[in-house]
Amino acid sequence: MVASQQAALPRILVVDDDPAILHTLTWLLKENGYDVISSPGGERVLEELGTTRPDLILLDIMMPDVDGFQLLEQVKRDERWRDLPVLMVSALPPEEATVRTLGLGGADFIRKPFRVRELLARIQAQLRRGTELRSAREALESKEVELTRAREEAESRRKLVDILHEVTSDLATDEIYHILARRVARALDISHCSVVLARPGDRIGVVATAYENPGLRNFEIDVDRYPEIRAALDHGRVVLIEDVRASPLYERVRQAWDEEGTQVAIRSVIALPFTLDRGQAGVFLLRRTDAERKLTSEDADFAEAVIRAAVASIQRAQLIESARADNARLEALAHTDPLTQTLNRRAMTLRLTAELDRARRYDSVVTLLLLDLDHFKKINDGYGHLVGDEVLREVATLLAHAVRSVDVVARYGGEEFVVVLPETGREGAVAFAERIRERITEQTFGHGAGVRLPITASIGVATFPSPGVDNVEDLFASADAALYRAKADGRNRVRT
Repeated sequence: MVASQQAALPRILVVDDDPAILHTLTWLLKENGYDVISSPGGERVLEELGTTRPDLILLDIMMPDVDGFQLLEQVKRDERWRDLPVLMVSALPPEEATVRTLGLGGADFIRKPFRVRELLARIQAQLRRGTELRSAREALESKEVELTRAREEAESRRKLVDILHEVTSDLATDEIYHILARRVARALDISHCSVVLARPGDRIGVVATAYENPGLRNFEIDVDRYPEIRAALDHGRVVLIEDVRASPLYERVRQAWDEEGTQVAIRSVIALPFTLDRGQAGVFLLRRTDAERKLTSEDADFAEAVIRAAVASIQRAQLIESARADNARLEALAHTDPLTQTLNRRAMTLRLTAELDRARRYDSVVTLLLLDLDHFKKINDGYGHLVGDEVLREVATLLAHAVRSVDVVARYGGEEFVVVLPETGREGAVAFAERIRERITEQTFGHGAGVRLPITASIGVATFPSPGVDNVEDLFASADAALYRAKADGRNRVRT
């Protein structure tokens, strides 16, 4: 108890070359409750400061071995003692000594011979001031630490918001993975960051994206070769490995590395598991090499915050992707003839209207072929509708293979087909129609139904613009009239 109380006493270093004064000051200060260390000269003061760490110095100015002012200047130049109060003691005139003392950073000047009560009062005042100054500096340092931490947290939040601002549900899922890997790697200044898709118990995982190798997509890996991935998946918790060469989790893998002679540059790893809808799951894998600092729990917290928030965006993206796919299927169904998989009559009319508008705008032409299979009713009556349907499918396939990418093939109804030829005049369209007619004549149909039936086709050709053809209805009427003439002339004909 006595030693504890003694240690708590204010400690004063007295420096004076006069043994009588040094003895008197030491006795006086001890009698007034101070822990006193005396030094008979200034040569060892700096060394004494490093071991005794006093709360105040009483320093004589006029000493034979060292000048007190020079010693004061040395003390105040050291960052460790900048707040240590130093009372200068001397028989010098107070005006000159006080000015130099304060100018060099000293706390006060006391003239010899000193009055005891004044000396004690000034010591007490400087000790209080020193205590207050140290408390203020400690509080300031604490505030600076808090401010630094707040700035780091704000920067972390800024990075998080910045990343999540870029990760939107308008992106495809694989693009979100790619952005996350890239942005988290840059935010944490790490060289390896990847997304591995796998579920608990899976032996094979798929690398969806890797920051260190942007071209690596959908690459399969053996999950058992990555114990951090296996642990994260199986336990559903973040796995932080600061040193893969010391972690028990890597013991079996390290043995495999040794047997294979594999050199691994990875030093530390974080594996963050995540789960999506529709049974999808995976691990966000962060790694640093030997040349980088170890990954920490703070890094794991930041990455986990990013991933947890990004999962919501990924889930929204998947919902949007699913909705878009459903809409695309519905759109296709709404515009496609279910039997022949060509455009239906409604979709063809919309497309033809757009082509006519384009022809008007650019002073171009559009030609329409109206094709009818001759005597098709006999096929349905003689072989049944299933055979008839197969013939229609095969004719549609023939037309689809014959046209250009800009042309349109549609089923107009029953055994009638329409071919729209943008930027094609009457002469070129007639030549194309003749090739189609000849190709149909040269083939047999119904193979998918187990038969080989010869058929022919009659084709009517109409062009926009032409006399009396100003719109879609006029163009169809003109093509229908031409088709009637082909039928009347004996079928298996092309007419305009």
